[in-house]
Amino acid sequence: MIKALIITYYWPPSGGAGVQRWLKLSKYLAEFGVEPIVLTVDEKQASYAVLDSSLVADIAPNILVFKTPTNEPFESYKKLLGKKSIPYGGFANETKPGLFDKLARFIRGNFFIPDARVGWNRFAIEKASELIRTHGIDVVITSSPPHSTQLIGLSLKKRFPIKWIADLCDPWTDIYYYESFFHLPFAAKKDKDFERRVIEESDRILIASPPWSQLFQSKTSTPTEAKTCFLPMGYDEADFNKSFIEDKDHFIITYAGTLADSYRPEVFAEALKLLDRSKISKLKVRFVGSVTPAIKGHFEARGVADLLEIVPYVKHDRSVAYLMEGSVLLLAIPQNKNEEIIIPGKIFEYLAAQKPVICLGPVHGESAKIIEGMNAGKAFDRTMAGPMSAYIQTLYTKWEQGEDINLPVHPELVRFSRRDQARQLSEIVKGLK
Repeated sequence: MIKALIITYYWPPSGGAGVQRWLKLSKYLAEFGVEPIVLTVDEKQASYAVLDSSLVADIAPNILVFKTPTNEPFESYKKLLGKKSIPYGGFANETKPGLFDKLARFIRGNFFIPDARVGWNRFAIEKASELIRTHGIDVVITSSPPHSTQLIGLSLKKRFPIKWIADLCDPWTDIYYYESFFHLPFAAKKDKDFERRVIEESDRILIASPPWSQLFQSKTSTPTEAKTCFLPMGYDEADFNKSFIEDKDHFIITYAGTLADSYRPEVFAEALKLLDRSKISKLKVRFVGSVTPAIKGHFEARGVADLLEIVPYVKHDRSVAYLMEGSVLLLAIPQNKNEEIIIPGKIFEYLAAQKPVICLGPVHGESAKIIEGMNAGKAFDRTMAGPMSAYIQTLYTKWEQGEDINLPVHPELVRFSRRDQARQLSEIVKGLK
């Protein structure tokens, strides 16, 4: 068996989408000749925005997991600003930032580079070095975000004759909320230098959207295309091989996950406003996860807030149940300069749920291509309130008339399963030997 050391900050009991990529892949890797060994942070000291103890059950029973201490500033952050929780990605759990919020973001962007979890690195490097020596590690895989984890791989690559795979499953300096950290020129340059060195010195780069290959190539003059591998986020068949009871009394449009201000769902609110309410008496819109007050305000301003049911963050197994209990699924792409190349991780669980998908984002974007290529729904840009409203009405009418609007299993769906992705990853790992 090839031994792969997976270095990931997010691991159960951490919750959210980020933890699931390597939790699920490590669950199946041994089937394909790769023994995963995991290095993560001690959950008692970690800075997790959300917790999900249900994910502990997904840890492969025979996998070795090692944990280290860390040293991070988030407790001081919470005391200074009177916060009760760690900021979510895209600040989805924060209201419009005040002066102290902006100051905290400025400090984060200029004094903690690449991010505020960089305090874990010295502990992780020391433990990873020990594991490489004592366990005969062949390949090191570093997963980000947080992107500071990639600097661990950079350090280990210098110390040991190992192969290194950098899993960049989110953009680095191009993430849609990057400007919220108010980087000064020196900090922005340092961050970009770190990003460039990781791109250049890693042996393989994993990306979650094909166009990111060009995005990362633009950071360096060194050719990187040959070592860049597309490994999207995915879904675990085991999460869907259960009994779910669909709500037959309501036509539910479900959104699961973070809904930050940058997602700009006004067109969806406008589409709801255009519906003939007398003909859609059983319509309900369910948001499962973190929703900002500004988002709620868009629906209130259009007189459709009464349709909303907002469910706070739930454990992953319950989130899947909400997908299966609904009628239609809403996918929103955050609006920014790179929105066309974003593929949210939740899209694959949406596909596995086999419900029609309404995609709010670029109609020629990567997410729209996947959805429409698999006959799983339609994409609408932020000017298409009328067509979106008509599509909702069409689906509602079919549902009300008793027609089954659930989707058949697409033959291409299996390539997004975590087991098949583990197979794909094993081939990438073996190709480094």
